[in-house]
Amino acid sequence: MRVAIFTEVFLPKIDGITNRLRHTIRCLVEDGHTVRLFGPEAAVARYMGARVIRIPGVPFSAYPGIQWTLPHPRVLTALASFAPEVVHVVGPATMGVWGTLAARALGVPLVTSFHTDFPKYLADYGLGWGLGIVWPALRICHNAARINLCPSRHTAHDLIAHGIRDVGLWRGGVDAAQFHPGLRSQATRRRLAGGPPRGPIVLFVGRLGSEKNLQSLVHVFDRVPDAHLAFVGDGPGRAAIEASFAGRRAVFTGFLRGRTLASAFASADLFVMPSRTETLGFVVLEAMSSGVPVVAARAGGIPELVEHGRTGLLYDAGAPDAGQQLAAAARRVLDDDALRERCVLEGRALAERMGWRDETRGLVEQYRRAIAGLGPRARVVPPSAARASAPRRAA
Repeated sequence: MRVAIFTEVFLPKIDGITNRLRHTIRCLVEDGHTVRLFGPEAAVARYMGARVIRIPGVPFSAYPGIQWTLPHPRVLTALASFAPEVVHVVGPATMGVWGTLAARALGVPLVTSFHTDFPKYLADYGLGWGLGIVWPALRICHNAARINLCPSRHTAHDLIAHGIRDVGLWRGGVDAAQFHPGLRSQATRRRLAGGPPRGPIVLFVGRLGSEKNLQSLVHVFDRVPDAHLAFVGDGPGRAAIEASFAGRRAVFTGFLRGRTLASAFASADLFVMPSRTETLGFVVLEAMSSGVPVVAARAGGIPELVEHGRTGLLYDAGAPDAGQQLAAAARRVLDDDALRERCVLEGRALAERMGWRDETRGLVEQYRRAIAGLGPRARVVPPSAARASAPRRAA
């Protein structure tokens, strides 16, 4: 199959979408498919044998590392030359618009997927006025596709509520061989703690932005005063977050990659995810795969990975005492050996069931359905429709 993928971000930028695409492209190519990627100007020229068509743009000042892609004839001419059987627009914004228009102009079946809940980010970046524009624009872009995919049922229900049709799931996976408990290292623990650790290491991995709610992690010290907090990643909010933890035992490593990143996961004692806007939360799955217990916000798609008391602990991130709930959950996991062991074993088992190979083959099935003019496999229905169709008990 010849697959053209349009994306707003790609290597060398590191984030959840890039990570998803790296594994997906690798699996597609290894299974004999031909891939052409259309990405931002700063992207690499090739990846795993897939050529990258780089399209010019202008920086998005509110969020460094993102660009507004400009309309360019290269999009249409390169797509026509490649002659794809299906076009996949990943996380549609400006690049997604040009990909959608080009696919429609050439009559190529279109699949669109939604991964970042950026409508919820707008207020965090002073763009709250744009909400009245964003959802109508997303609705137009998504409803031009034969199939719309997203990583969790929570996100699917949100899309359906905003008028997006033909919604199915593409969860994505984890490399359980790369993210493995066996990579725990005393040298890495010293790096995460900024010296010999004198207490448990509490880890966050991801984008350092206001939407991640990272300042709330200061409450961990209320119940775990000897903790070391380690932040792996970077982003536009790093300076403000560092200032919030000044004088605390907090280390900011910047981006880590490959085996070094996997060792950081495995070397922690607890992983925390306070974000309220995750569509799924790949880093949560990577922590589970690494044999690390998880405490996370009961929000977005995270509860579809974290089963409270079984694969981790959840807390109510919208509650007035959310910080205290987070701290109490952290203390509980660190103190309760039986709970911690259960979370580690069940989390690892879940990760082993969510490999990238099977997830990508499921994606290819969605592509084939789009080419055949069919809707998504296992179309998600809104909760109200599911309740209406459920059999009623006799009185």
